[in-house]
Amino acid sequence: MPQPCNVVVLLSGTGSNLQALIDSLDDGTDNGKSPARIAAVIANRSDAFGLQRARDAGIATRVLEHGDYDGRDAFDEALMQAIDAFAPQLVVLAGFMRILTPGFVRHYHGRLLNIHPSLLPRHKGLHTHQRALDAGDAEHGCSVHFVTEELDGGPLVVQAVIPVHSQDTAGSLAQRVHVQEHQIYPLAVRWFAKGRLRLGESGPLLDGNPLPATGYLINSKETPCAAP
Repeated sequence: MPQPCNVVVLLSGTGSNLQALIDSLDDGTDNGKSPARIAAVIANRSDAFGLQRARDAGIATRVLEHGDYDGRDAFDEALMQAIDAFAPQLVVLAGFMRILTPGFVRHYHGRLLNIHPSLLPRHKGLHTHQRALDAGDAEHGCSVHFVTEELDGGPLVVQAVIPVHSQDTAGSLAQRVHVQEHQIYPLAVRWFAKGRLRLGESGPLLDGNPLPATGYLINSKETPCAAP
């Protein structure tokens, strides 16, 4: 029987996407045998609530306060050592509020995923929900992508699309996007853990087939997505 994919999750805050991953991997599907296990959760803030979520689930935790290190390179080197101690096949960024160095990204090439609260390549960076409203976007959503040296610019895996309503605020959009994040991130992690998702030389492959530039697109219509 194949061993489950070893996953390390990095976070800085509340860990709602971590909780979605924990719940997904313990939901009784796959004949009760999860394709992945979260080996550790590592945070760069000791007060990150995601650490408590991990402890409640019996997952190992580590804290590396970035202010304790002499610069970004030193922090990322220590972070790589902490991650590699758990021998992960996949590293998942779940609200990890750090810009990673090129050396770090290269070290985990093809096995580093991030989720971003916009329909990339639109609205890279911060404040995506307000920016979507300011731009008059008819649609908004979230994107899972492989991480590269370009900020929020890596190859797209899956995106969930929701309509922008006339009464929406940045807060209401954020709440509705979060619902979709909690669907598509576990979906992408399961694909990877089952060997279905890989980053090839020309881009992401799902079941050996190239994904489109937009990734696997889910028009959510405000309902949870089902894995194909």
